[in-house]
Amino acid sequence: SGSPLRSFSSQELRPKGLDVEQEELGDLVDKEMAATSAAVETAVARIEDMLSKSRAGDTGVKLEVNERILGSCTDLMQAIQVLVLASKDLQREIVESGRGAASPKEFYARNSRWTEGLISASKAVGWGATVMVDAADLVVQGKGKFEELMVCSHEIAASTAQLVAASKVKADKDSANLAKLRQASRGVNQATAGVVASTKSGKSQIEEKDSMDFSSMTLTQIKRQEMDSQVRVLELENQLQKERQKLGELRKKHYKLAGVAEGWDEDGKSLAPLSQEPATAQPPPAKLTAMAQPKP
Repeated sequence: SGSPLRSFSSQELRPKGLDVEQEELGDLVDKEMAATSAAVETAVARIEDMLSKSRAGDTGVKLEVNERILGSCTDLMQAIQVLVLASKDLQREIVESGRGAASPKEFYARNSRWTEGLISASKAVGWGATVMVDAADLVVQGKGKFEELMVCSHEIAASTAQLVAASKVKADKDSANLAKLRQASRGVNQATAGVVASTKSGKSQIEEKDSMDFSSMTLTQIKRQEMDSQVRVLELENQLQKERQKLGELRKKHYKLAGVAEGWDEDGKSLAPLSQEPATAQPPPAKLTAMAQPKP
């Protein structure tokens, strides 16, 4: 066991589109979207298995917390499934309306940066679903951190926002499929907020059950614990300040690396023409990844 979170660089999320012939990009889009759907379906099955095991072996507060957390995770996976289907429908509409006499593969090749953005976003969504279920598995076993599950939930919201941004770049603003995609994105955000809320509530229930019983303590013991608690609060406040500074620097570096990897500078300007798309194409959705975290 161990933390499911690990460093996942922009290079790992970056599609292999630049390493293959452009006519293969269309095949890669279909392959990655199918892989994302499969990852989400696997996640749903794993959650159902975790729930069955918890009902067989847990009771009381532990069972109540696990049922609530796993139920919210299932709701999120279902919302992601709806979003992936909506994204596929919009992509199909974009290709059919914009390719003219060209084949779908030629359209994807001619618009390679957009295509690569779709591939990268789809990979990020599938990865996020898998990692979140890993985190949930550890939490319900009592071996993981509730905070990791909340971070994974935020990452899923950011990844799905990236997929929406990538999907709608070339869409008609009045498209019914675009409206469905936006609605599906709102559904993901609501479901993500549900995971965060259930996780916070569960953490509070589990921790307070054992940590707030002072009935057997003497006055001297209580005074000692009070002083220890004050020291711990000061330590945690200092650690929190330092960690927030570190997070800010990591995000700056993330945006810079993601932009350069996609051929954009920090101002969103193209560094070099990667395709036959006009130079006014929108900056890659990877720049938006961490900007769309839902409010808890």
